[in-house]
Amino acid sequence: MMNKIWGIFIIAGILFTIVFGDINLLNKEIINSPNEILNIFISMFPLLIVWSGLMNIAKDAGLLDKLANLMTPLFKLIFPDVPKGHPALGYIASNLTINMLGIHNASTPFGLKAMKSLNELNPDKSKATRSMITFLVLNTSGVTIIATDIIAVRNLYGSANPTMILSTTIIATMITTVFALIIDRILYHIWRHK
Repeated sequence: MMNKIWGIFIIAGILFTIVFGDINLLNKEIINSPNEILNIFISMFPLLIVWSGLMNIAKDAGLLDKLANLMTPLFKLIFPDVPKGHPALGYIASNLTINMLGIHNASTPFGLKAMKSLNELNPDKSKATRSMITFLVLNTSGVTIIATDIIAVRNLYGSANPTMILSTTIIATMITTVFALIIDRILYHIWRHK
């Protein structure tokens, strides 16, 4: 479905440029885009490697389990179906911590492990559990305190103050996360009472 949506956006953009815009500009962007993407990838890749490695070291050292234990009171409210001490809580803690640091691509492996671990608690593998849906909602809401990847891109493009977005990011994160969790709970209670 997403492929179709992006395909429609691309075709609409090309048609709009042909009809109302400058075809030379379109050609220039098509030619320059691969270089831009490669530059962004090269600037972001080392950051992803470092954080993925640090999180694996933290996991092996037991730091993620300690972090999960510290966050247990919060996790009991957000994920009431997950038993205390379950490995999924460590993966969720890792995923959310890395997301809070704004390195979203580095959090993906921990998110996948968290979902796999949550699925082990799932009695009906054909349906997502309440905790799986809540975890997906949290990830979709964009839990970010320090938008490291965005700051890196702003720095790459010569921003005078790449970190200027920190306060806006924190406010946006608080609003979207709280709103997402409220909607998640409301929809869960509506669905449960059907």
